[in-house]
Amino acid sequence: MEDLFAFAVVVEQRSLNKASVVLNLSQPALSRKIKHLEDSLGVALFERKGKRLELTRAGQVCYEFAVDMRKLHRDMTLAINQFKNGENTVSMTIGASLTTLQSTLPDLIAHYTREFPHTDIHALTGKTHEVVTFVKEGKVDVGLVASLIQTPGLQCVPLFDDHLCLVLSAEHPYAELKSLQMKDLHDLPMILFSKGTWYRVMMDDLFQNHAVFPNVKMEIDSFEAIIRLVSSGNMAATLLPKSYLRSPLLEHNELCVRMLPELTAAKRTTSLIYTERAAADPAVRAFLDKGREYFSGERVRPKLVP
Repeated sequence: MEDLFAFAVVVEQRSLNKASVVLNLSQPALSRKIKHLEDSLGVALFERKGKRLELTRAGQVCYEFAVDMRKLHRDMTLAINQFKNGENTVSMTIGASLTTLQSTLPDLIAHYTREFPHTDIHALTGKTHEVVTFVKEGKVDVGLVASLIQTPGLQCVPLFDDHLCLVLSAEHPYAELKSLQMKDLHDLPMILFSKGTWYRVMMDDLFQNHAVFPNVKMEIDSFEAIIRLVSSGNMAATLLPKSYLRSPLLEHNELCVRMLPELTAAKRTTSLIYTERAAADPAVRAFLDKGREYFSGERVRPKLVP
């Protein structure tokens, strides 16, 4: 069963490397699981084309059953837990985009588990449209995306509005300027998040609309890595969502955050999405309630220099 579930994650992540991170396994160990599953079934599930893995027809059929079995296993675990003595443990799977996984989900999970500590929470990452599909198909119980979703069959709970901020080393020449505008980013050395996320799309739109062309030195899909590089004294700047920036993070890395009018005006709404069927689960209802509760109050944010 574990091999089958691992196979499903590889399909959904479209990469052995990404799937190994999600499953907390080494890539060789994950490869052995896939090979063991193929050997036990007697068919090839993937066709390897260079560095890419493509599902065979048998792999497509296997994946469809794997999704159904994973959902049945989760439902069975939840039902059986009701009969256990002592502390009940429930399971919940959350779909999150790469940006919300790093910026919003950790706080939300921490808030939820303070009251419900005996919940096993699993995360499945994907682009926003992929997370929407995960929720619709029941692969996850709840989705967390940086967008307002209006899709038949899905409920959307807006949590908060977010925007990008300019992040610099405290020693950067721009750190002491009284004011900054988008035009000041023209030809500026920058380290940016990889293409495909909501705020990278927003970022590129802003650059195009204001005829600004920064000097992009590097593209990375990790906020933590970007922060470390910007703080290393290489004089490169970055744009990061306000929801990720905390005073301890900024102080520890000696970073300065600047707000630009054009960035502040370009907002996106982070939301929870779910189906009514999923919300029938008490654990999912509690998670949705805690999400509304956490983001309804004022949250402490770092002081931003205008």
